[in-house]
Amino acid sequence: MPEQRDIGPLSADLLAELMRWLAFLGDQKRMSPKTVEAYRRDVSQFLTFLTLHLGEPPSLATLCELQPQDVRAFMAQRRSVGIGARTLMRQLAGVRSFARFLERNGKGKVGALNAVRAPKIAKTLPKPLAVPSAKRIADIDLRAGEEREPWIFARDAAVMALLYGSGLRISEALGFKRKDVPAPGKGDTLTVTGKGNKTRMVPVLQQVLHLIEDYTALCPYDLPDNGPLFVGAKGGPLSPRIIQLTMERLRGALSLPDSATPHALRHSFATHLLSRGGDLRAIQELLGHASLSTTQIYTAVDTERLLDAYKAAHPRA
Repeated sequence: MPEQRDIGPLSADLLAELMRWLAFLGDQKRMSPKTVEAYRRDVSQFLTFLTLHLGEPPSLATLCELQPQDVRAFMAQRRSVGIGARTLMRQLAGVRSFARFLERNGKGKVGALNAVRAPKIAKTLPKPLAVPSAKRIADIDLRAGEEREPWIFARDAAVMALLYGSGLRISEALGFKRKDVPAPGKGDTLTVTGKGNKTRMVPVLQQVLHLIEDYTALCPYDLPDNGPLFVGAKGGPLSPRIIQLTMERLRGALSLPDSATPHALRHSFATHLLSRGGDLRAIQELLGHASLSTTQIYTAVDTERLLDAYKAAHPRA
């Protein structure tokens, strides 16, 4: 059962339903603890706002009596503190999920949430790296001026190569245990646990496996089969923030824009596959996208690159 943390003052009936909902997300919907925590935080912010907005802690009856203007007031308050449209849309989605849970369990209907439109989000295309830059991202020589132990360089190179070579999210790459990754020549696929604890099979290049082997040979810490494959400087699980900082340094070495993040390597994987004739459905499976429409954004990226090349090369462009 999730803990009651910084949820704020609520009526006993509403608090009980909130805790039941959070447990439902983890136990029945099989959401990761981080996702459940994000939902809890979003709904808590909404309920805390209602306490100030209405002058008293909200109850189940209060939620059912909300008016559209109350929801709009919440949106305006979040906007006033600099919350963007994408974050606000996610928060509303969390609150609506909780409201649907209440309705399914006979606790009333929060009609005001359905009467308010979610904020519009401007569509932005992923920004992949150019192929030459993506190929060099695991080049240890780019970091020759840094004072770090050789095993750190080898570790970072292995992670970067894995992100680009298999199109992984950073959490997926850092979630591998030692036993999950075969030695070079002993396999060419990885079983990845992605969002919603869904598993998928992805290919892994032999040169990436060799980089991982180089790292494990240099690593000063014991790497048991059931322990994390990638560890930090003190031997604990490697933080995603370390890889983000590494990417910032590589941006300078390769003269890359700020959009060149670890996640951009995943975008690069998909875009480069598509530009070489990769099947969209196959790329969807490799990325672990639940919907093909999510993967289709890469067709727009590829088209944009073709148009840029046309405009740059055509004499009449």
